[in-house]
This record gives sequence, structure tokens and C-alpha cells, in this order.
Amino acid sequence: MNFLSDRNSPFRQSLGRFRSDKLAVLGLAGILFIVLMALFAPLLANGRPFILISEGAWSFPALRYVFAPDTSEILVEKLFNFCMIWLPLILLTFLLPFLVRWRKIIFILSGLLLLIPFFAVSPRMDKTDWRMETRAVQAKPFVVFAPVPYGPYEIVGTPYEKPSGRHLFGTDQIGRDVLSRMLYGARISLAVGLLATGISMLIGILTGMAAGYYGGRIDMILMRIVEIQICFPTFLLLLILMSILLEYKFKQSILLVIAVLGFTGWTGLCRLVRGEVLKQRSMAYVQSCESLGVPVWRTMFFHLLPNVTAPIIVSFTFDVAGAVMAESGLSFLGFGVKAPTASWGELLRQAFPDPFTYWHLTLWPGIALFITVLAFNFAGEGVRRVLDPKSANE
Repeated sequence: MNFLSDRNSPFRQSLGRFRSDKLAVLGLAGILFIVLMALFAPLLANGRPFILISEGAWSFPALRYVFAPDTSEILVEKLFNFCMIWLPLILLTFLLPFLVRWRKIIFILSGLLLLIPFFAVSPRMDKTDWRMETRAVQAKPFVVFAPVPYGPYEIVGTPYEKPSGRHLFGTDQIGRDVLSRMLYGARISLAVGLLATGISMLIGILTGMAAGYYGGRIDMILMRIVEIQICFPTFLLLLILMSILLEYKFKQSILLVIAVLGFTGWTGLCRLVRGEVLKQRSMAYVQSCESLGVPVWRTMFFHLLPNVTAPIIVSFTFDVAGAVMAESGLSFLGFGVKAPTASWGELLRQAFPDPFTYWHLTLWPGIALFITVLAFNFAGEGVRRVLDPKSANE
């Protein structure tokens, strides 16, 4: 607590510098906005009522599909739905002082208990038009819908409707609500951006640290592998790998996108980490660890790694933005996530025959991509200024 409350601590000083950077704060606000929209998408756009009271009977049609979404990309949907319920519970332990002593127990126990319905409830296709059902009942029921009462897969209008009071962002090429698909598409973009970047960071950090620490033949072999991969045009390599993998009719197309982006995007971080480790390798604290017989893995992960995290954190923010753009580009070209999964790149692809006539399919995904990439870049630049002592006076 002293570390957080002491005004002269490095953490508080760094936080103060970050808060004084208006663009960095704006970028962080943009990231939080996108994350919240993606996290609470089922509460913002849903074709099933949350509460339905008809003739004294209570039902919760939307609840089942929180635990068992009827979508082909079920793993990503379940991951976001799990976080949608679990994270507010954890936040509650920080807001209520009497729960502080039980925080760890609540953290673990709530997560384990919450996993049970996600594994126990099986998916079930439901094509019921609940809006028509509630209007057809003679005794008018009490019903609570989401602010956008349409699911991302429901055909609720005519193709290519322009924005109106009924559909604020219009409809797509087969009559699905664009706003609903935009909200669920944010989940796809964030999942690809964060998970693919996480994979590439893991590979890049391990490879770069091994090359920088051991040097010699290991360094030469690893750097030749990096150079060979760099020789291939990245986007062309992505297209080739995706076209090959999609021939096997694997339904979880987003997992393929994450894997391909993650296993092809680590080379830049690897070279960055290698350079930082080479600078730290000759310092006294590393030599002291070696002379005391500290295991190599402990020296690398408990002493070297904390001293090279600054450029890694900065690289992470920029790489997330790059992964989001790469996923949208693949979906636009037809090699990304497959229909009917909602994706910003897929919406842009629908407008390709006539972008000016179908301007609503160009405008909204374009704005979302612009905000997301700009937010991560602004936040990353702010973090760079905070962690780089040379930029403190910029």
C-alpha cells in the first residue's frame, strides 16, 4: 500500500506523467470504451428478452445463451461472457472494504463456480422471434429487452437499409442489424488483437532472451531463423497460411486467425528483446547471479526480464493495433473469420461492390477501426514517454 500511496514513489510519479499527457489519457479512454462495448455486448444488443413475465410465469430467455452461445465461434463468446460476469464480481471486492480479507478466496471460488454452467449448459439453436411472440400474447406481458433488441445473426429488416430510428446503423446485405454486429464484432477484434499479440510476445520474449543471453551459436541460429521469416512478405504469408488452413473446414476460424497472426508476428519483438538483453548481459547484477550459482532460468526471468519490460510493454500496445488491422484486412479479403460471425472487416467487405451507396457499411466499421488503432497508438506513445527517461523532457 505504501508503494501506491507514497506521492514520491516511482509508480505515482510515472502515473502523474501519464495523466499529464492528454493524448495518452484520451487513448486509454478509447481503449476502455471499446473493451466495455465488447464485454457487455449481450446486455447492449440481444434479440432475447432478459425478463419475461406472462400470466404470472417468469422466464429469462437470454440467460441460457450467456452460458451457451449459439455461434460457431463459441470459445471466444464464452470467454467474453465469463469475463462479463466474473470481472464485476472481482471489482466488487475492491469497492467493499469488508470483503478485502476474503478477496483471494472470492477470486478463486467465484471463478471456479462460474465455470460450471459454461461447461454444463449445451448450445441450442433458437430462432424464436421474441418481439413477435410478446406482441401476439393477448394479456400484455412484462418484458425487458436490450437497448438494441436484435441479435447479430437475426434477419430483422430488408437488405441494405439506411440508418433509421429502428436500425440506428442500418442493416447489412441480408437484413441483419449493423449496430448489433458492430458490438459483437468488437469482441472478435479485441480477441484477435490481445490473444495473437500475447502469443507473439511469448515467442518473441523467449527467443530474444535466449539469443541475447547465450550468444554464440544459439544466437546465430535463432537470428538466421528470424531473418528467414522476415524475408517473407507478412501479409502474403498470412493469406497463404489462412487459405491452406481453411481448406480443412475448421469451424473455429477465429482461432486460426489468432494462431496465424501470433506465430508470424514475433520477429520484431524478438530482435528488440535480444538487443535489450545484450545491453543488460554485461552488467554487474547478472555477473553476480552467475558467480553465486543462480540457475540460468532464474537469472533470466527474475533478474533480466524485469529490466527489459519497458520496451515490451510499449511494443505490446502497438502490436495489438497491428493485429486488429491485420484481422480486419484478412476478413475484408475473405480469409478471416467466416460468416455468420460478426467482424468489422466483414462489414467493410459487404460494402465493397458500391461503397458510396452502402456508405453505412463503410462508415461505422471504418470509424471503429480508426478509434481502436488510434487509441492503442496514443496509449502506447504515452507509456513510452513514461518508461523512457530520455523522453521525460519532450
